[in-house]
Amino acid sequence: MKLTISLFITLSAFWLLNSGHYSLLILSLGFASIVLVLAIAHKMNVVDQESQPLYLTRNIFGYYLWLTKEIIQANITVIKHIWLGKKSISPTLKKIKISQQTDMGKVIYANSITLTPGTVAIDLVDDEIIVHALLYKDVESLEIGEMDRRVTMLER
Repeated sequence: MKLTISLFITLSAFWLLNSGHYSLLILSLGFASIVLVLAIAHKMNVVDQESQPLYLTRNIFGYYLWLTKEIIQANITVIKHIWLGKKSISPTLKKIKISQQTDMGKVIYANSITLTPGTVAIDLVDDEIIVHALLYKDVESLEIGEMDRRVTMLER
């Protein structure tokens, strides 16, 4: 029931933000469409812990702030190495161990790596991610595990 309520709130907020119309007719049609979507979702049995990861909501905004800072720093580094030329880069491909237990945690970690300029998560297999990095030091920083630790904290 908690997951259904969360989905209802999420769909309502999304609908209200995108609609921009708040007359009684439009609000009632929006409510009816959300109820219909919830009924279909229950019939399909797709409302579960993975589709509504409520455990993430407690820490996700702090993680987003940290990730934004990391993306900005990585952008500056990539721009610096573009100006310095190709002799300043050291492209690297390496497998990195991860500590996430859930599929959601593994995907968040892989996507965070890819969002950070200069690094791309190429493959995710069990407890390893294959990462391509523009600079070897970026792979080293992933091996140190700050991002891994922060994503693992989201799972708790």
